[in-house]
Amino acid sequence: MKSITVLGAGSYGTALAIQLARKEIETHLWGRNAQHMQQLARERENKVYLPGCKFPPLLKPESDLAAAAASGEDVLVAVPSHALNVTLRALAPLLKPEQGIASACKGLEPDTGKLVHEMVEEVLGKSRRFAVISGPTFAREVGLGLPTAVTVASADELYADRIVKALHGGGFRAYSSRDVIGVEIGGSAKNVMAIGVGIADGLGLGANTRAAMITRGLAEIMRLGEALGGRIETFMGLAGLGDLVLTCTDDQSRNRRMGLALAKGKSLDQAQAEIKQVVEGVRAAPEVLRLARKHGVDMPITEQVVRVLRGEITAVEAVKALATRPPRAENE
Repeated sequence: MKSITVLGAGSYGTALAIQLARKEIETHLWGRNAQHMQQLARERENKVYLPGCKFPPLLKPESDLAAAAASGEDVLVAVPSHALNVTLRALAPLLKPEQGIASACKGLEPDTGKLVHEMVEEVLGKSRRFAVISGPTFAREVGLGLPTAVTVASADELYADRIVKALHGGGFRAYSSRDVIGVEIGGSAKNVMAIGVGIADGLGLGANTRAAMITRGLAEIMRLGEALGGRIETFMGLAGLGDLVLTCTDDQSRNRRMGLALAKGKSLDQAQAEIKQVVEGVRAAPEVLRLARKHGVDMPITEQVVRVLRGEITAVEAVKALATRPPRAENE
């Protein structure tokens, strides 16, 4: 690959663009705010969302979507999941038939619960080459070039390999997979669990509780993923357990910080204002629960997180509800 376009100049899109440009790939980074993109071009750094991570020479900020789309052999979409549909619809008339789509979005479509590949198929058609990128990746660490590993999943094995080769190198490891659904579910549901773990830690419930929440959260993700057609081994890998542990245990995680804030009695709006960036788990939680109920999957942690986010119960009441559930076999 000689050139690629990255849509989304937030922290994660910028970090992936930096990694691609490090690989000597001409990388066009598009953002919808023209003034912000001009600032990025001038300062060669995204001081708003990814300060301290300098741009390689081949990273080119761009505010014109048509020009950006025309410049890349493939397009990598890294916008928040709630903005994915509108971004795809703006992109659709600009794409060439040979351009593939890679997605780094970790979430579900609001109000429908559609997975990323379902949105891509609906807007761009089923024949478009598609891959999804997920795994334990804090944007700042990617931007700084610290060792990182991700999973790239595609039904098209050759296309997965193409995206893997574009990303892989310089301490950044990319592994291929055929399990698109499993990777997408892992990347979406882990954000919900991180809010729950943040709540527990914010209430001072200790390391035992944290470990139990992560383990039972993984069980919920696996049940939902299997019901939708995901593969069990995916949830034990980077896009499952790896991303879950990262998001639940480090304060770089916006979702964990949301849980910590809610545990302190702050409102959803207050917490969101403090974090200042999109907290994907807030939007994903009701959609994950919707999918679970549709497929008859029991997800008690998810249910309690949703109730806290809706203001129906307090963080303390949510933990009490989980702690007083009747006993059951662990593998049920």
